[in-house]
Amino acid sequence: MGTFRKRPIRYPLIALSIFGVVTFVLLCVWSIGIGIGYGIGFAMLMVYTWKVEEKTFDETDKHIESISYRMKEVGEEALLEMPIGILLVSEEYEIEWSNPYMQGVLNNESLVGESIVNISDDIYVFMKTEEKKEATITLRDRKYRVFYKEEERLLYFFDITEQIAIEKQYFADRTVIAILFVDNYDEITQAMDDQPRSLTNTMVTSIVNEWAAEHGIFMKRISSDRFMAVLNESILTELEKKKFAILDIIREKTAQKNLSLTLSIGVGAGSSSLVELGELAQSSLDLVLGRGGDQVAIKQPTGKLKFYGGKTNPVEKRTRVRARVISHALRDLIQDSDQVFIMGHKNPDMDSIGASVGVRKMAQMNDVKGYVVINFDELNGSVTRLMNEIEKKSDFYESFLTPEEVSAKLTEKSLLVIVDTHKPNLVIDPSLLKKVEKVVVIDHHRRSEDFIENPTLVYMEPYASSTAELVTELLEYQPKRAKINMLEATALLAGIIVDTKSFTLRTGARTFEAASYLRTNGADTVLVQRLLKEDIDTYIERSKIVQTVKFVKQGVAIANGEDLKVYDSVLIAQTADILLTMKGVNASFVIAHRSDGLIGISARSLGEVNVQLIMEKLGGGGHLTNAACQIEANSIDEAKKYLEEAIIEVLEGSLES
Repeated sequence: MGTFRKRPIRYPLIALSIFGVVTFVLLCVWSIGIGIGYGIGFAMLMVYTWKVEEKTFDETDKHIESISYRMKEVGEEALLEMPIGILLVSEEYEIEWSNPYMQGVLNNESLVGESIVNISDDIYVFMKTEEKKEATITLRDRKYRVFYKEEERLLYFFDITEQIAIEKQYFADRTVIAILFVDNYDEITQAMDDQPRSLTNTMVTSIVNEWAAEHGIFMKRISSDRFMAVLNESILTELEKKKFAILDIIREKTAQKNLSLTLSIGVGAGSSSLVELGELAQSSLDLVLGRGGDQVAIKQPTGKLKFYGGKTNPVEKRTRVRARVISHALRDLIQDSDQVFIMGHKNPDMDSIGASVGVRKMAQMNDVKGYVVINFDELNGSVTRLMNEIEKKSDFYESFLTPEEVSAKLTEKSLLVIVDTHKPNLVIDPSLLKKVEKVVVIDHHRRSEDFIENPTLVYMEPYASSTAELVTELLEYQPKRAKINMLEATALLAGIIVDTKSFTLRTGARTFEAASYLRTNGADTVLVQRLLKEDIDTYIERSKIVQTVKFVKQGVAIANGEDLKVYDSVLIAQTADILLTMKGVNASFVIAHRSDGLIGISARSLGEVNVQLIMEKLGGGGHLTNAACQIEANSIDEAKKYLEEAIIEVLEGSLES
């Protein structure tokens, strides 16, 4: 505007006038007639040009003044009439000025002088928070997006009530896809006649369809043991509130007919893509089946997971077909490799070492060199005794290598087998996972969210007593080029005995079959007992922990070691086992400091309490009856507080992952 007022167009006109006068003089010198003619024409042109410039300036000036006036009017109109709230606040957080709209919002025409605290505590807290300059605040039952300009101490309020309502409705109506799988259907019905099988089909379909109709879910049976369900987020929320009661309904109604049928459900939610929802649902179902079934897993595109159910022990399969198929697949992988490296979890127990020895034997049976990855500094009493026996009485002690030695021997054709764990952060050396292309996972723990990436082959059976049992079954289907010797069979049997507490927990028919096979191949039960012996000091330490036992709920016992005193992880687990043998104890938890600076919690249960869910809540995992975790806490009391909160939450029925 200021530049326009200076009329810069006049400067070239002045220069043009001067140029015309000079030209007129020169022409008069040359020819007076031509000069006069040129002068008259040029003078007329310049007069016209200056008048046009003057007129244009006046018209533009008037137009600008008109726009300025209108803008001022519009600005005042916007400030006073537009549906945007404005508050000007003093340094003492008192209102200095407000527009009429804001007065209407607060139903108060005399806001000036009012403290902002009297209007809303949320606004006061928002203004005091330096990081945030935007927030959503509720005033008089309506939602407002609030912007704060700190320098001017100015607040703007935009009503977004309808927007939030639309967003809420959008999310409530988003499609959810679920896949329902009837656990053990084939195993239970394969021996039935046509009529009982038909009645079982009808009963299961009726139960599922009634539940679907009750909640407004579209349900379609897609095979004898699978259903496809389509619902929306609002229905899913209702199902979560009821903890997916269909799990209990199926379990109880089929139990009345002497059928041990349960339901596994994988749910895909949180995406607008139907393809992605289907993939999430299938991924969730795979996760549930890997955890033993009788559960619900809800998976979001972000990877966020929720679990419900898991109240029963996984049921043992009746067929060895899967073991034979896996064994043959593993045989092919071994034969295509130049070396096989076997790695268990940190602080290995007898199951981890025994399974590792068994897989090394598989490599030998296929004429491939096998090596066990071990950290000799992490060995405990019984494992140390087993290693001493192997060193004295076998020719394969040289097959135990440190992670550093293994790294030096790795090639592109090497195969890495992970036993007794599936979590990358729990293996002896996680860096080895990134150096090998072919990875096999053999484990008997329920699958957790944290899983080794892109394994070539996975053999996870939560029903199994131990990884040693799974490896023993796989050994039976390997080429018989090398017979299992006494120490190898004993190491595998020791792993089974430790994990089953001498065949008292999680023991099925397959467990005894595996033990029988090992005994036939020379497993020494007396040597197992000698390996598992404990010293007097350990017994006394365990007794001191037992003395601290307290019940947080009926049947749920918690004991703890001394603060600042470090305990062996095996001792913590053994103490939890001992507590479980006490009268009135259905679930036991033992808390103590570990050598790695963390606080360890070992959990045991007779099955009524799912300790796996409780330990997963604290970042650990395991089985329904046998689980553990390691947490960072400043003291035993702090860890106990976390544990009690997890117990209360899980016993109420759900766990968010």
